[in-house]
Amino acid sequence: MPKTTKSGKAKESELPSTLQKSDDKAKRTFAKAHDAAAEQYDDAERAHRVAYSALKHSYEKVGDHWEEKEQRGPSDDRAESGGPNPSGESAEGVDANASKKHLLDVARRLDISGRSRMSKDELVTEIMKANRRETRRNS
Repeated sequence: MPKTTKSGKAKESELPSTLQKSDDKAKRTFAKAHDAAAEQYDDAERAHRVAYSALKHSYEKVGDHWEEKEQRGPSDDRAESGGPNPSGESAEGVDANASKKHLLDVARRLDISGRSRMSKDELVTEIMKANRRETRRNS
């Protein structure tokens, strides 16, 4: 099902809950990428993956919504490998390629305890967990 209207605006009811709580640009990015991929591949699952991939290039998941990243680019090893059969682990929207300072800031905003003693990989893991909790809590 198309995620955009004829005027190009994202259909709120067709978007995942985390995107419904995000800004209009994030919604449009996801919806337009989804619709283009659905038309090209005629495969709903692949269209969904393409849309999230496009979103993660410019946005990161923080809690139960998506926020624009400071720098565009792949967010994790899986996004960097690209293609129809990417390798590596997904960071579930966490910008694992961001600086440790940035990850500490996100962890602070999500009230993750013990964050100052964590490695970068541990921060990514804990932010992923906190994001899942926030999404479940606010869905």
